Amino acid sequence: MTKSNLIATNNTYNIENQVQLALDLDESANSKEKSLADYYNSFSPFIVYADESGTPTMDNDKNYPVFVLAFCIFNKRIYTEKLVPLIQALKFKFFGHDMVILHEKEIRKHEYPFNFNSKALSDEFLHDLNKAMCETNFILISTLIDKRKGKCEDNLYNAAMEVCLVNLYNFTREKNSHLRKTYVVIESRGAKEDKSIELAFRRICDGHNSLKTNFPFEILIKKKDTNSTGLQFADLCARPIGRNHLDFNNSGKKLNRAFEVLKLKFYCEGGRLNVGNNYLNYGLNILPENKVQKAEEP
Repeated sequence: MTKSNLIATNNTYNIENQVQLALDLDESANSKEKSLADYYNSFSPFIVYADESGTPTMDNDKNYPVFVLAFCIFNKRIYTEKLVPLIQALKFKFFGHDMVILHEKEIRKHEYPFNFNSKALSDEFLHDLNKAMCETNFILISTLIDKRKGKCEDNLYNAAMEVCLVNLYNFTREKNSHLRKTYVVIESRGAKEDKSIELAFRRICDGHNSLKTNFPFEILIKKKDTNSTGLQFADLCARPIGRNHLDFNNSGKKLNRAFEVLKLKFYCEGGRLNVGNNYLNYGLNILPENKVQKAEEP
C-alpha cells in the first residue's frame, strides 16, 4: 500500500470513528434527556394541602359538633406563579415581613398579630385576604362528619381522609394524572397522631378504599411553623365549611360569606360549567349520609 493510500485509509477510519462517536453521544444525550423527562413526568401537575377543623373523636362539642377535613388542590404553576407571591405581598403589606402564619382562629378572634389598631385596617386586611381566596384558582375537596347524626367510626380523621382520597383519585383520573405521583401535605398534629395518620393514609392508598384501587399519592406531614402558604390556605377553608353546615341546619339559609367563596371552588359534577352547583357527594361529602335528603346547602 502506498503512503497516499495509507493516509486516505486512516482519514476514512478517523472520519468513521468521529461519526460513530457523534452518533453515540447523540444517543447518550437523547437517552439522558428521555430519562430526565420520564422522571419529571412521574410527578403530577397538582399539589394538595390538607387541614382539619374540630376534634376527630365522637366527643360532642355542643358549639361545634362536627369534624371537617379539607383538601386544597393546586396546579403547581398557579401555586408558584400566583398564590405564593400574592400571599407574600399581603404579608409584607400588613405586617412588614413574611414570617406571619395565617391562622383562621387567630384571624377570627383578632388575636396577635391580627389585632390591628384600627377597624379600617382590619377590614382592609380581611378584604385583601378574601380577594386572594376569590382570585386564586384551586379545587376544594372536603369531608364533613356531623357527630349529631350518629357514630361514623372511632377515628373520624381516618374516615374523612378515605373519602377525600377517593375523591382526589377521581379528580386526578379526570385530569389524566392518576398514574403520576401526587403529594398530599398534611399539618402535623403531634408524633403519635402523625404516625396514626401516615399509617391510615398508606393503608388507604394500598387499596383499602371503596374503589379497591391503589392510589399513587404520597404523604408529607409538616409543622405549621414551616410557613407553608398551601397549609395556611387549607386552614382558612376548613372551619367555614363546618360553620356553614351548622348554621344552615340550625337556622335555615343563613349567609356565610366565607362559604359563599368556597362553594365556587368545590370539585363538582360536570366540571367548570357547574361551578358552585352539584358539589355534594363530589367535592363535599357529609357523613353519616342522609339517605332521604340530597338537597344542596347554600
